[in-house]
Amino acid sequence: MDTFDSLQSVRAPRLRPGDRVRIVSPASPPNREGVARGVELLTSWGLEAELGEHVFDQWGYMAGRDEDRAFDLNSAFGDPGVRAVIATRGGKGAYRIVECLDTDALRRDPKPLVGFSDITHIHLALWAQCRLASLHGPFANWSDEWSGRASADGLRRALMTTDPVILHQDSSEASAAVTLDGIATGVLIGGNLDAIRTEAGAGLPNLQGAILFLEHQRGTGLGEVDRALTQLTRSGALEGLRGVALGQFLGFDQDAGDPTLGGWGIADVLRDRLTCLGVPVLGGLPAGHGLHPPTIPLGTQATIDTSQGTLTVQSAVT
Repeated sequence: MDTFDSLQSVRAPRLRPGDRVRIVSPASPPNREGVARGVELLTSWGLEAELGEHVFDQWGYMAGRDEDRAFDLNSAFGDPGVRAVIATRGGKGAYRIVECLDTDALRRDPKPLVGFSDITHIHLALWAQCRLASLHGPFANWSDEWSGRASADGLRRALMTTDPVILHQDSSEASAAVTLDGIATGVLIGGNLDAIRTEAGAGLPNLQGAILFLEHQRGTGLGEVDRALTQLTRSGALEGLRGVALGQFLGFDQDAGDPTLGGWGIADVLRDRLTCLGVPVLGGLPAGHGLHPPTIPLGTQATIDTSQGTLTVQSAVT
């Protein structure tokens, strides 16, 4: 079985002024004002931003039918003039089209995909099927209030330079209390915990030799995180990990003081489930569903250093 040590990432060329960028909606539908602002931002960098044919479609809670959302992705992957693909938003539905992706086109002509949350399903599929390095980053459905200048600068650097990305531990994040000392190096893989759990047994790549990045937004409570991490552990998916990088786990502050939880909070659940892995864990990274999201390469070499409180990730582009 191949591990991350025996495989090389496929990395795309960095973007340059004049390059075309395709905006697509693989999951839920965006709003037109946000996408217009995203186009404006990309254009200000000298890029040519264009929309996929079905960006504003809607079918139930998804941005069009499965075949149409997959069509927009594959059209972008197969167009030699398109140099990057940016999702408009997450939500629901990306998990329904991961088996329809034209990864042969990406092997021939790699280009980065940008997105997070439900787009984690596609990031995992692209690594599993063609070893493509991609970007866990903000959506093209842009909000200056939610993303802001720092997010814009981070996305621009990740697409248009080969500088490594360095994230620093933030003690105010709920996961900061979960740190198991050590230094670990491996290929960074991951994203949204629920998406990773959903892919177990359905396309989750081999994680041996990897650093696993996890972030999550509260739904039903502490039990959902417990169930997800327990399923991943029992399935054997976490065997051979080098380390764990914990991003934001949002919305769990409301659990404090709940007598039915026995005094536990999200940090207790994470610590209880991750300590048994016996690898360094760096908590408190300001990345996930919160304000001002950074852009983090996935599928490239990364190092966590708990003494420095840093995650350092090599560029997804060359």
